[in-house]
Amino acid sequence: MFTPKYPPQDTAPAPTATPAQASVPVPAVQAPAPVAPVSQRPTVQLTPGSALALAAGGGAVVLVVGAVLVSMLLAVAITAVSVAVTAVVLRFLITDLRKGH
Repeated sequence: MFTPKYPPQDTAPAPTATPAQASVPVPAVQAPAPVAPVSQRPTVQLTPGSALALAAGGGAVVLVVGAVLVSMLLAVAITAVSVAVTAVVLRFLITDLRKGH
């Protein structure tokens, strides 16, 4: 159960050496430059209506994200003000208790 299981030995034939061929002089004529293959993907063409819809959607996203960020900032500001007011009230109560009123 705990003994390792080895894969079977590779049965591919050993590579054989090929005899070297004599070098043939290459003519000095250059081949024409390769032509880039034409892409088979469809291109996206925006019509005026779809461009307007895309712009309106982007604007809506910006407005929603802005509203969320402003509301988070407002929540932090309200929390900070309430903590400051609580600190002032506690400070006043502590000083009042120390004076013995």
